[in-house]
Amino acid sequence: MIRDYQAIANTWFPKGQQKKIPTYGKHHGVKLIGTLDYESGDVFCIERERYDAKVFLSFLEKVVERYPNEKILMVLDNAKIHHAKLIQPFLQEHSEQLDLLFLPPYSPELNLIEGLWGWLKKSVIYNVFYKSVDEIRQAVQSFISEISKRPETIVQRLCNKL
Repeated sequence: MIRDYQAIANTWFPKGQQKKIPTYGKHHGVKLIGTLDYESGDVFCIERERYDAKVFLSFLEKVVERYPNEKILMVLDNAKIHHAKLIQPFLQEHSEQLDLLFLPPYSPELNLIEGLWGWLKKSVIYNVFYKSVDEIRQAVQSFISEISKRPETIVQRLCNKL
């Protein structure tokens, strides 16, 4: 979730000239679901207003469609929607192509895409004020588009930790 309230991070400024970032106190944002192919650096993200089992199922369908002839091992946390009954028939139908690997609780450092979300927030969100969710959305899409042009940078930055 990339929220529309501001994330203040470490920054430098001249003494007495502290950066001030306005806010308007709403709690909207951009919800992203994504995959990171640790071999190729391919990033695939979709944005939705909410994140539930139906949305997750739709995302799985898009992932299988995107990598039609490849074996997919998707690393996930243990969110309830990742185990939902709604997705079980799809998982059974695509069991030859798609496997889900669930991480232990409280171990985001084991999921490479968490590094992508951190990079995104640091590059796009920290210490910046956006007037609307649409501005956030555009900044996020621009970031994903730009880094996707350099998959070797993605692999070098995020995927060499294995």
